[in-house]
Amino acid sequence: MSIVAALAAGHSPGITGWPEHAPSEQAERFFKGYEKLRETLIAGRPDMLVVITPEHWANFFLNNMPAFCIGVGEEFAGPLEDPKFLRVPKTKVPGAPGPARKLFEAMSQEIDLAFSEELILDHGTMVPLHLLTPQMNLPVIPLIVNCLAHPMPPLRRCYRMGEVLGETVRAWPERVALLATGGLSHWPAMLEAGRINVEFDQEFLRLFQEGKAKEFARKTDVEVESQAGPGAHEIRTWMVLAGALEGMKGEILAYEPVKAWATGCAVASLQPAQ
Repeated sequence: MSIVAALAAGHSPGITGWPEHAPSEQAERFFKGYEKLRETLIAGRPDMLVVITPEHWANFFLNNMPAFCIGVGEEFAGPLEDPKFLRVPKTKVPGAPGPARKLFEAMSQEIDLAFSEELILDHGTMVPLHLLTPQMNLPVIPLIVNCLAHPMPPLRRCYRMGEVLGETVRAWPERVALLATGGLSHWPAMLEAGRINVEFDQEFLRLFQEGKAKEFARKTDVEVESQAGPGAHEIRTWMVLAGALEGMKGEILAYEPVKAWATGCAVASLQPAQ
């Protein structure tokens, strides 16, 4: 089969921007999890990486906010943020325009998608890439999910899109890795910033680990936001990944509620069927 790695990881800007502000033991466990994730990616020997990532006002605004958008460009510039803030140097990441357009055409038979030849990659993509593929030499296909502005695609729709994504790339001869990036509970740029709902995060991670993430799709946006903050809508990216490997069990490589990074930060993988 063509899915050779299925990864999920937090992308808080503090992970690279101010790692020293986290308690040393938390940071050590978290970065060890990221290193295991990198080893998994390398072992998969992928030809390309589909990055399922949230929008952060980098490419879209309220006058045009697609539910899902695939990047079909030759390359993508990033990060959007100041490198002095993020501690990730500005660069250009190679795209995979041929496979990306093929992915768009196939998935559009069942899922309403937008596409763009020009996308800017922000911390949501660049922090994980910096830690997983620091040479930035692995072609990427960005798949942006609206986790930001209502109306957002329902959780069940994100899971369904993942199913279509998985069905599509399994028919390819290329070796494809999938990466979902997003935080769990967090309240970004709010008075509650720094608050983390550990119980919420652990319950979601339990379902993800047991291959039962589809059960989480029963939650409404109101429930998610009231329990885990508006930043928790980024769980949609994890739901897409879970849908792509429906029922597959996962491994939680690290979970740390890092107050200094203002996010419940997790690193996990799903085991593709052999």
